[in-house]
Amino acid sequence: MTLTVEAIYENGVLKPKQPLPLKEHEQVRLSIYPATDVQKALDAVRRGYGLIPWTGDAETLRRVAEDDEFSILESP
Repeated sequence: MTLTVEAIYENGVLKPKQPLPLKEHEQVRLSIYPATDVQKALDAVRRGYGLIPWTGDAETLRRVAEDDEFSILESP
């Protein structure tokens, strides 16, 4: 299960803005992206949208879009 949630950092603690479907004491792995980084990535996608037409199938496009290896946030 993968979750994307908004959170606030206060007094050394990340506080989710909504309840999470997790069990008490369940371990998780976090990847933290400041909201400004996410907005920059979305802006880049909007600028480039439609420049290169996709000729593959929808399932391959979905897998690439959801794969962290291809995340624009990982780019230098």
